[in-house]
Amino acid sequence: MKKQEIFHTIQSLFGYKEGIILNRPSVQILLSTYNGAVYLEEQIESLLNQKDVDIQILIRDDGSTDSTVLKLNALKQQYPHQIILFPESNKGVIESFFNLIQRSSETFDYYAFCDQDDVWMPNKLVQAVSLLIEKEEGRPLMYCSATQMVSHRLEPLKVWPADIPKPLSFYNALIENVCVGCTMVINKEALQLVKKRIPTSLKNVIMHDWWIYLVVSSFGEVVFDPKPSILYRQHQNNVLGGSTDGWISKWRKRLKRFAQGKNRYILSKQAQEFIQLYGQDMSAQMYKDMNQFLDSHQKGVFSRIKYIWQSPFYRQSRMDNWIYKLVFILGKL
Repeated sequence: MKKQEIFHTIQSLFGYKEGIILNRPSVQILLSTYNGAVYLEEQIESLLNQKDVDIQILIRDDGSTDSTVLKLNALKQQYPHQIILFPESNKGVIESFFNLIQRSSETFDYYAFCDQDDVWMPNKLVQAVSLLIEKEEGRPLMYCSATQMVSHRLEPLKVWPADIPKPLSFYNALIENVCVGCTMVINKEALQLVKKRIPTSLKNVIMHDWWIYLVVSSFGEVVFDPKPSILYRQHQNNVLGGSTDGWISKWRKRLKRFAQGKNRYILSKQAQEFIQLYGQDMSAQMYKDMNQFLDSHQKGVFSRIKYIWQSPFYRQSRMDNWIYKLVFILGKL
């Protein structure tokens, strides 16, 4: 969508007078930090410089031992109405983000998730809001986008993910996350749905963004924007997210993680947690398909082989789809 089209879409919903958008869309940004002092000021500045939206940054520091909290306190003094800070003990990234979700205020129009070392493009939020407005029907909605991967000096590397060929649906979200958390923007209905049923055991949740993708795709709609909205910084401390490795290196790492047991059973555990919390509200067909997926996973190898060839669940790439089928047959999903 062009910049002028974005502007007209938003002004039609929020009002317009003499060149000024009235009642601009409000966005609460949920940011979890941990030892991220190096890039903090640059990142916060990119959040504060978002165009045509009103923002508040809700920050939970996850027990940083560097100067992160010192810098955050200085920024909070400088922007007291836009920055709320909770310096707390280390709980890990998943629990930290779910804590932010619980603390979020339901007075905002939209909610965005943010990592601590990226730089947001000035139109990131208004671009997301404009696409969500087109879908607005009082149901859970989520926006996510491609990222412009960059070096620690913000030198362009590549766009990732470059292509999402298949629908973003419950049948994809159960076994694959293609929505990069730091690009995600959700509406109030999506926030309330997630907030109302926080998982009882966060150990069964692979990552907060994957969980949100699964929730929204099951009860609403997910919109993917192929146009990058952030500079996604890659450096030695950036252990999550996309990678610039070649395909050989990627598969070597996947096989190593599987051999060490790090990827075993995580998908089935998350699926079991999800159906316990949301099963009663799922459509009859989705509930049936999910139950069949979980039941077949517990059966013998011949039953798993029979099931996997008619499974409605899919990953985006053909190679990943084959890996999914193989791991399912082995009973290690």
